Formats: sequence, structure tokens, C-alpha cells
Amino acid sequence: MSTSDLSSLLLSPLRRNAYDDDEEDSDSSQDESQQMKGAVHSYLEESIRPYIDLIDTLRSVGIQKDVALPTIAVIGDQSSGKSSVLEALSGVALPRGSGIVTRCPLELRLKKVTGGVKWKAVLSYRKKRNESVDSSFVAGPIKPSKLANGKVAHSTNDVKKFEFGDPSLVEEHVTAAQNELAGSGVGICDELITLEVMSPDVCDLTVIDLPGIARVPVKGQPQDIGNQIKHLIMKFIKKQETINLVVVPCNTDIATTEALKMAQEVDPEGGRTVAILTKPDLIDRGTEKDILDIVHNKVIPLSKGYTMVKCRGQQQIDENIPLEEATQIERDFFQNHDHFRDLLNEDKATIKCLAVKLTQNLVDHIKTSLPQLNQQIKKMLLDVKIELKECEPGPPEDLKGAKQFLVETLKRFSDQIDSLSSGEQMSGENLFVQLRAEFKKWNDHLNSTKTTFSNSKELSQTNRGRELPGFSNYRLFESLLQKHVANLKKPAVELLNAIKDIIIAHLTDVVSQCFRNYSVLQKTAKDKINNIQLTQQEKMEQMISEQFEMENLVYTQDPKYFKVLSEITNEKFSEDQLPIFDKNCKYSKMMEAYYEIVVQRMADQLPMMILFFMLKQTAQLLSTDMLCLVDGANVSELLFEDSDVSRRRKELRERRDRLSAAQEALNTFFFY
Repeated sequence: MSTSDLSSLLLSPLRRNAYDDDEEDSDSSQDESQQMKGAVHSYLEESIRPYIDLIDTLRSVGIQKDVALPTIAVIGDQSSGKSSVLEALSGVALPRGSGIVTRCPLELRLKKVTGGVKWKAVLSYRKKRNESVDSSFVAGPIKPSKLANGKVAHSTNDVKKFEFGDPSLVEEHVTAAQNELAGSGVGICDELITLEVMSPDVCDLTVIDLPGIARVPVKGQPQDIGNQIKHLIMKFIKKQETINLVVVPCNTDIATTEALKMAQEVDPEGGRTVAILTKPDLIDRGTEKDILDIVHNKVIPLSKGYTMVKCRGQQQIDENIPLEEATQIERDFFQNHDHFRDLLNEDKATIKCLAVKLTQNLVDHIKTSLPQLNQQIKKMLLDVKIELKECEPGPPEDLKGAKQFLVETLKRFSDQIDSLSSGEQMSGENLFVQLRAEFKKWNDHLNSTKTTFSNSKELSQTNRGRELPGFSNYRLFESLLQKHVANLKKPAVELLNAIKDIIIAHLTDVVSQCFRNYSVLQKTAKDKINNIQLTQQEKMEQMISEQFEMENLVYTQDPKYFKVLSEITNEKFSEDQLPIFDKNCKYSKMMEAYYEIVVQRMADQLPMMILFFMLKQTAQLLSTDMLCLVDGANVSELLFEDSDVSRRRKELRERRDRLSAAQEALNTFFFY
């Protein structure tokens, strides 16, 4: 069914009544009218309503915070007739007055219902939290309202909701909500107010009314109020998912209308802009042809075109002319107008025609947007689940659960430390790869200190003691070796410090991973690491000193010594065949052999001691100390979370819930 067909079904009964001057109302005519109305209702239910309900459902779960939803945004200059158009569409009186009347975006959800519901409305909005408002704008909180059936509406989950059955209360509730959100003065706010109207007399449509564009601030408004309003409007109309409904009075120069300029700025092709021409009764005589040129897309072309409407004027409002009667007055105006009469046949005039056109445009827009919207939500849901998984679950609120959570957290930390010290943890830069690199540097340094000792003056005959020729003073021999070995002490301490820094860095990484969200646990663990490492370092420095004191003994097993000496001199030596000190085997070779043994001993022994005391023992002590925190600990203090972390987790959970609810709604829609 096309827009034209649907419009014809809606409008044909009114057309027939307008042309029929007789007062004859035959049964067949009534039956035909009812059949047409039934066809319209059936079409709306089967083809249109599900799409609008789907978007309303998605908006109800707050998914518009994550993705842009197909919608219709109503914009216009102040006093352009926006409120009158929305009143005519919805059948309810909205706040009126001079200046900025719409001070918060107002989402108007119209739902055609049957089954005995005469009229029902639900107004809801999210309460403002932790925001400071200019004192001149502050209003007191809205008091709970009595419903039509005597019940009272209350606030839940930071959302205030009011359900009522009297259309005359709409203006009161909308005004009160705006006062709470934007202040009781003349300020504006971008918080959305939702008004859902259910009635058998409305069309299925959802639109968002935005503040009227102001140029000159009135008393109490900031000087940049115009820019504030434009910024708020732009947030809505720049989205490709938004149909921009521009309200323009017929008695103004359309080319200079600010609202249409803004729409053209974000939609230069006019593909998602619909224009409404209001106040046709106020145009100057003789300008009718110019207005018709606009309606027929000859001035500023818009692919979705123009519709002219005539809503209640101030006099009709003052005279309390009902909206139903105003609808008939509007039709009579066009039917009796010499120039605008043909617009009825062209489906370019009256509120009813506009309602049909908007509904069809919105549904077409929804159909086009749904596939991409579905893919966006799927991807976002997957991403947020991954991010939430990385952002560990927080501790339970009850003490018992929190203590168990602490035990599990500390145990997980202990396991990670054990894995690190044993070389099983391979994530990030491997610890043992770094340690081996430092130990290789140590070994290379040891090898670089090897010497032939052949030029040692201490071994010359000038230092000869009581020994016979060919013999050397053993004390000199021992002293020379001791001095050479002593030069290794400083590099040994430097190795210790380098290893300590590497181990602390890796232990700290584990702390950051396991206690990412808990600053107290992080500080406690890091303090323990530093204290334990300091103690272990002192032990190691003492052991290094002792090791070098032991090296002063100049000792090794004879077989090992002869083996090394044989390798150096290419001669075979043993306890049965001692070396002969001649020109081929001097004391220098014996010193080389012994120093080779020292190098081999130090190359292995020092790294082993460092690994044991600085890594293995540190890991054991750290795990034990951290697990002991459970005994008599202040659990809530240890598990205190940084505000940014807890807030981020809460945001991710809320986003996951929104996306999940939206995905479920989409799956249900596509399935059925």
C-alpha cells in the first residue's frame, strides 16, 4: 500500500462529507466508511506498527546512547507553529507561551490502541544526578502525581514516571519535568522527556520536538542561548538516521528560515528533510502562487516534499475549540480556498495527510536502517563483553562473599608468582630470557679477565725468597691470584643489582595484573616486594663477600686442577706425575689453570645463588606474606576500588545490558 493509497483511505471519508451537501447518510455509505477505516487500521497494525514499536522498544532500553536510531526530529524557529502541529498530531495540548517553550527534547510516542482504552499517557525522564545548575534555574523536585485510577507514580532506578488518564494534565507534567531538568527559569537542557500517548484517535508515530530556534536572549537567558539551542538541535539532526521535520510559517521568507538552513547544512541533498508550511491563513493576498511554488518543490527542492497545515490559532485556543473540531475547520479552510483547494487532491495538505506521510517516511527509514543497526549492535555487544571480561568482576557487597573473593584473589596472585619463579609464566617478556642474558654478560666478563700471567713481575726471580732456583714464593703466587679474583667482586655486585631490578619489574607486573582495580592491595604487594628484595639483597651481598673471602683460600680438587693444567699445556699430568718447572711449564701456566677453575666456579655459582635468594625465595616469602593478609584483615579496605575502575565496570555492565536487550528485541522482530 503506497502513501497515496493510505492517505486516500484516511482522507476519503472526510472528502466525501465535504462534498456531500445532502444530509443523506445511507447505511451503505457508513459501511463503506467503516470498511475503509478498518483497512487503514489493519494496514497500520500489520505493516507499520511493528516497526515503530521496535524502535520505541530500543529507545526504551536506552540503546540510543550507543547507536543512532531512526527518528523524526521537529525543528523550527520560535513561534513557527511547532507546538500547534504536534498538538494536532497527538491530540493533546502541549506547553505554550512566548519565548522558548520547549526547553528539553520531548519525545512524543503516539500509539493507536483499541480494546476499550479511551486515552492514556505515560511521561518519563531520567533524573539529573551530580550536576550543578545555575541557582536562578533551580526548581524543586516533582511531587508524585495521582493517576486517573487513584494510584501514585514513583521514581525507580533514577527514572521518574507518571501515568495519567486526563489529557488536560499533559501540559502540567511536561512543564514540571522541564523545570526539574532545565530549571524553573528559561534555560535549556539536552535530557530527553518521553511522553507516550495511547488512544484510538492518534496515528502510530514517534517524533522528537526540539527547542525553537532563538535569536535574541530574553531576560534571564545567557547571551549565547541561540548557540546553545543550535548545538542541541545539531546533535539530533546531523545523524543520518534522523528525518528532519522543518516547520516554516507561510508568511515568512522560506529562504531565510533558520531551521531550513540548519537542515540544509546537514542534509544538502534534502533526502531526509520534510517541510511543513504553517499559518496559511496569514499570508498576504496575492502571494498564494509563490506559496504553491514552494509546496510543489519549485523553490527549495526536497525529495520528501512539503505539506501545508492549518492548526488552531490563538483565538481558537482561547475559545477552547477542541482539536477534533479544529481538524474539520482545517479541512474546510483548504476546501474553500481558491488557490489551495487542489492541495487536498494532491495529498499535500491537512494534518491527517501529514500524519500518514510522516508515518510512512519513518517506517521506510526504519526498514532501510535495520540491517546496519543490527550489525552495529552485534559488534558493539561482542566488544563490550570482551572489555568487561578484561575488567574483572568486582567484590561482592557482603562481608563473607568479599572475604572469599579476597582469598581467591590472593591465591590467584600466589599462583602467578609461583609460575613466574618457576619459568612457567610465558606472557609478556619472558623473565628467564632476560636473566640468562644478564648471566651471559657475567660469563663473558669472566672470560675477558683471563690472562697468561706470563708478564707478572711478582713471579720474577727478583722476588725470589729462600727458594732454590726454579722455585717461586708460594705466598706471592697465592697473593697474585687473590688480587686477580678480587677484581670480580664489583662486577658481581653489579650483576646482583641488575637481576634485582629485572625481578622487581616482573613481580610488579604480576601485581598490576592481579590487583589491577585495587590500589590498596597493589601498594601493599609492592611494599612487600621492595622490603623482601632489600632483605634478600643484603643476604646476597653478604654471601658474595663470603664467596670472595673463600676464594682467598686458593683451593680446588687435584684431579680437576691437573685436568685443566693438562688442557692448557697439552701435557698429561696426574698425582703420580707432577709438572716439571721448565721453560715449557712455568708458574704462569699453573696460575692460568687455577684461574680457569675460578671462572668456571663463579660463572655457575653466583647465578645460582642469585636465582635462589632473589627469585625463588622472594617468591615464596611474598606468596606467604600476601596470603597471611586474610587473617584479621580489613577486607573492605584491601578491596577498595578506585572510583574510575568501578565506574567503568558499571558503565560497561549497563551498556552490555542495553545492547543485550536491544539484540533480543531485534532477534524477536526478525524471527517473527
